[in-house]
Amino acid sequence: MAGVEPTQGEPPATTSLGEIARLFLRLGATAFGGPAGHIAMMRDEVVRRRAWLTEERFLDLLSATNLIPGPNSTELAIHIGWGRRRWAGLVVAGVSFIVPAVLLTSVLGWAYVRFGALPETSWLLWGIKPVILAVVVQALLTLAPAAARTWPLRWLGVAAAAGNALGVHELIVLFGAGMLWAVSRGVVGRRAQGPLIQLVPIVPIAVGASVASLPTLSGLFWVFFKIGSVLFGSGYVLLAFLRADLVERLHWLTEPQLIDAVAAGQITPGPVFTTATFIGYVLGGPPGALVATAGIFLPAFVFVALSGPLVPRLRASPATAAFLDGVNVASVALMVVVTAELGRTAIVDVGSAILGIVSAVLLLRFKVNSTWLILGAAAVGLGAHGLGAAHDIVGHRGW
Repeated sequence: MAGVEPTQGEPPATTSLGEIARLFLRLGATAFGGPAGHIAMMRDEVVRRRAWLTEERFLDLLSATNLIPGPNSTELAIHIGWGRRRWAGLVVAGVSFIVPAVLLTSVLGWAYVRFGALPETSWLLWGIKPVILAVVVQALLTLAPAAARTWPLRWLGVAAAAGNALGVHELIVLFGAGMLWAVSRGVVGRRAQGPLIQLVPIVPIAVGASVASLPTLSGLFWVFFKIGSVLFGSGYVLLAFLRADLVERLHWLTEPQLIDAVAAGQITPGPVFTTATFIGYVLGGPPGALVATAGIFLPAFVFVALSGPLVPRLRASPATAAFLDGVNVASVALMVVVTAELGRTAIVDVGSAILGIVSAVLLLRFKVNSTWLILGAAAVGLGAHGLGAAHDIVGHRGW
């Protein structure tokens, strides 16, 4: 059966590569809202609708992506592809999820080079963000009970959320929660050290490639490969890395260009790492967009390929299973913090509040597919934008 999850040592469940490609192409074309939104949409599709994964297995994979560098939602897609069709699924799922955003961001890069500015998209985000907020809340309502099964785990989750909200780095929160829970369960001893070592995140060797003073294709590739190999955290962390390399060290971009590039990655669906695609297009045209995209995403495929086969083995060990339980509840806690931040930017007026409430009802009560809700919200945003423009014209002309 396609919905039966394979156990350790068995071949992956049979799912056609076409089905994997169609799912992740659709998700990549409609997944707005940053990693939290992407993860919520993936959970809706692969846990609730298709039963490819159990809630517990999904949480384990989510925790695994949090422990390695790179874009979390893309790595989760790659993990899911690996679970369905091993190497072929790994490549198809990851590439399919990335491609829509790469194409859209390349179009924005072309428009930026041609006209010197990004197109107006605030109306699109006004409609979509409240829906994404509802999708994330729906995911949290299901993931939280699975991760926080007992009161001690719930208190650990509260502590993890509080620590992250106060500025503690995500990795410290995750590893601290995992180790604290493993110690509290009394399963961390000399015999458990070996399995726990496998959970240390893969720390890549920084690429010290020399780059020319002017942008070259090889220079673009190595700059973005280095960033993709060492970056943990959110899009704001990505901004810091890009600024340090491209603005301050290499002087390939100006500050305003960098802000425009990050905006291009945020206003398009899919992973925000496609900011690299936009920068590559601005600096090197279509070839630059291609090599920059390959550079920043290639490490994610490598890290998942190395860590993916370990996840079932880790769950089989009492020590690492306890560690994963702690990391799982901390991962959900991090999503709670992100959801609170998303709420402040998504609900900006009465209209967006109503849109969010209606979306939540449709998701929770009627189980409407989140993809259709996002497309509907984009249409609502377009309609509101058109009415606002017509109102401005009428007011300007005195009609």
